[in-house]
Amino acid sequence: MHLTIALFDIDGTLLLAGGAGRRALEIAIGEVLGKSDEVSLESIAFAGRTDPWIIAQALAKYGVAADPRLIAEVLARYVAALPGQLALAHAFEVLPGVVELLQHLRGRRNLALGLGTGNAEPAAYAKLARGGLESFFSFGGFGSDHVDRAEVLRIGLERGRKKAEGEDVRAVVIGDTPRDVEAARAIGAECIAVETGSYDASVLREAGASLVVSDLRDPDVVEALQ
Repeated sequence: MHLTIALFDIDGTLLLAGGAGRRALEIAIGEVLGKSDEVSLESIAFAGRTDPWIIAQALAKYGVAADPRLIAEVLARYVAALPGQLALAHAFEVLPGVVELLQHLRGRRNLALGLGTGNAEPAAYAKLARGGLESFFSFGGFGSDHVDRAEVLRIGLERGRKKAEGEDVRAVVIGDTPRDVEAARAIGAECIAVETGSYDASVLREAGASLVVSDLRDPDVVEALQ
């Protein structure tokens, strides 16, 4: 029997955080740089990136070299600020079809539900908890594991393999950006791409997605994960 390891992206795929992540990171950068009321990260594109990459870009914007110690300090402050910003995020939304899909998939013996996200692990679970989704996932690859998206997925896949107990493994990544698709292809995984983020079907197909759907209500998603 084969095991399918499904690695889900979070932002734009499972949920929209309503700007909470950006606001929490602005708070963290402001605290570290002593610019609490002056930091704006609107010019930095977060989609498909890992938290350490985003932090490095944010520091560079303010003329600060991003050494590992400083990135770790910003990340710790970001994780501390995030739950409060999530609670205030009135535009927070679990995307259509997500809960129903995860409930349907959770009980399948030949499927392991994991995460493949640029979020640092505590940030990932804070966002999932805000949407009541944290119990669906017991492993994953995270931005706190590596700055490179493909390596994040590779780590998540290896953690999922430990559940396979010698079974043949098939990997499927579910994401919303071309970077998700490219990273999936880099590790030899299939990719289901959803249009619930910032990219439309033509861009996702051009990146090489195995399947493109408008949202996770599409029955083709369940079929593709058989």
